[in-house]
Amino acid sequence: MRFSLRLASSALFLPAAALAQTATETAPAAAAPSSDVPALCTDRPTKATSACTVPKGMVQIESDLINFTRIEIGGVKVDTILYTSPTIKYGIGDSTDIEASISPYETIHVHGGGFGSESISGVGDLYLKVKQRLTDPNATNQFALLPFIKIPTAKLGIGNRKVEGGLIGTGQFGLGNGFTLTVSPEADLMSDGDLHGRHVQLVGALNLGKALTSTVSASVEVWSAQNFDPSGTVHQYSIDGGLAWVARPNLQFDVGANLGLNQATPDVQVYAGVSTRF
Repeated sequence: MRFSLRLASSALFLPAAALAQTATETAPAAAAPSSDVPALCTDRPTKATSACTVPKGMVQIESDLINFTRIEIGGVKVDTILYTSPTIKYGIGDSTDIEASISPYETIHVHGGGFGSESISGVGDLYLKVKQRLTDPNATNQFALLPFIKIPTAKLGIGNRKVEGGLIGTGQFGLGNGFTLTVSPEADLMSDGDLHGRHVQLVGALNLGKALTSTVSASVEVWSAQNFDPSGTVHQYSIDGGLAWVARPNLQFDVGANLGLNQATPDVQVYAGVSTRF
């Protein structure tokens, strides 16, 4: 049996955008560093995708420091560790940025259930993205589109050696009193499990964020993925939470945890990360 990692994102069986990391703008957590530069806004720490883009001419790096995932099926445990997984963003316009995500080194360890023990390590797949914000950055409600493509840089066993891609849409709605609701639907074109065809995967995240203080924000979300592989549809569901602290105007730290709600979803994923802009 082969298990492989997604964004956000991006975790076992998760879609590409989750591996790229898994995040949302919960609410503005700090004042902008100057009147001309908006406050730091990231796609961390949960799976929903924010509508904000990196300011033109600026570089932003968002990365796990460590990311651990476990799934257990039939007594067999699969542990995956990402040793950082940076997303590098560059603002190419007032409402557009380009992004690249990759895990430089990850390890998958399979053990238990009479399976014995087996590990595989190496670089992850490369994800290339464009985020296009569709609304004014000062609007109460914001929308964006994010098409992406996966380049198969991971070896077989970590990845599937197939080009895949998709489109993420996101809407963010200001609810007042520091609350923000983010809705992120996604459609992916995936390789079949037997690697001989293609099928669709539909993903969705519903995230509620709250600014707790001027520098600390929290978020909770429900997430689902429906993978329509011809060999059998895989349904996944999780409940996720995260905390973010803006230590300086261009520096954010975060932690998060995702809990699977059915057998096909990783039982637990925990991570800590950092984001910076220059």
